Amino acid sequence: MPDVQAQVNDFVVKLQKRKIEGSKTTAKLTAELLRSVISQQRMPQTNQAAALIQAIRAVGEQLIRANPVELAVGNIVRRVLHIIREEDLSLTTATIGGLSVSAASDEEDELERDDHPALSAAAVAAASRSTLRPPSLQTLLEDVPHSAAVPHTYSSGADSEEKSKSTDKNSRTRKLKHNIIETVNELIQDINTCHEQIAEQAVEHIHQNEVILTLGSSTTVIEFLCAAKEKRRSFRVFVAEGAPRYQGHVLAKELVARGLQTTVITDSAVFAMISRMNMVIVGAHAVMANGSVIAPVGLNMVALAAQRHAVPFVVLAGIHKLCPLYPHNPEVLLNELKSPSELLDFGEFSDCMDFGTGSGSPLLHVVNPAFDYVPPKLVSLFITDTGGHNPSYMYRLIADYYSADDLVIQKRPAS
Repeated sequence: MPDVQAQVNDFVVKLQKRKIEGSKTTAKLTAELLRSVISQQRMPQTNQAAALIQAIRAVGEQLIRANPVELAVGNIVRRVLHIIREEDLSLTTATIGGLSVSAASDEEDELERDDHPALSAAAVAAASRSTLRPPSLQTLLEDVPHSAAVPHTYSSGADSEEKSKSTDKNSRTRKLKHNIIETVNELIQDINTCHEQIAEQAVEHIHQNEVILTLGSSTTVIEFLCAAKEKRRSFRVFVAEGAPRYQGHVLAKELVARGLQTTVITDSAVFAMISRMNMVIVGAHAVMANGSVIAPVGLNMVALAAQRHAVPFVVLAGIHKLCPLYPHNPEVLLNELKSPSELLDFGEFSDCMDFGTGSGSPLLHVVNPAFDYVPPKLVSLFITDTGGHNPSYMYRLIADYYSADDLVIQKRPAS
């Protein structure tokens, strides 16, 4: 089995070089890595849950630092920390319950012993003598069975108690690890099936002869739309091209290949066309605790147009995209800038890249952000693995999956 630290280092490099694309893939690989960390973690005799939490936090800090913009990494780290806390609490509660049952059983045994007559003094004396010599005819005549004699003791009661405690600790450690790994496996399975779980709800939201607008290239959106088509819903999809990366072109090709009527429009035509739409359905990069959305650039413009014309704005997001953090200046802190070459041809604009006279800086600057911030007031509905939810309910949903003790993973630098 490869060293776990080597696996962590390899994953960190992939995150830094942006070799892992997509929130679903990132979340799944993060969960699998943390499962390996838990499996190979050596457990102390006491505070096993605390040791696991410390190990996961240490690894999680490295992963988040490698690519802070990929919020799915931090989400999964916090989910696993919450799983550890929940399983430890569950095991502790079960242990306490078992002790209570055992104590009640001991009391019943005491009552049963009180109902039986005690041995006579002669019987006790006979039992004592039988421990010093083999049973004789006199012993038998005194009506004390040989089996009642006190057995030979080769080890003290304290040693037996220590061995029992050690066995119990080892058993609890194995059970804690097993339960945590099983729950992490369930989390990985949920991530794998999130598209299908969301797509099953399509028929409830897409109706006959509707016109739907979308932007960006989202696998969740593709599966959602195709699931509605499989239920014999007839509808038309308008796709904004999503410049400068033109992800809408990729999405349009996929929809046409799967038999959906598709129309591609320019991003600048969204406001002109939105009044003809029945619904806007988009994917998300992340959903924040206040119900806001971090999404592909351009979606805030679409959301504003939808609100202006009273068109429902629906966001599809797997549970692994729910982030327990509140946004603070999200356009700056939760964003990254892509290469200017996606916007301009350096050869064509080379004369504009010259440094200005005496200024020491170029006269032309290119800004190419990757993500957009959509406030919760512009979102009509979230559709997740667990069903549809209003933006105001997201903080309640997030509270079921994260612990307040795990919101801050990265250590703050000392000032």
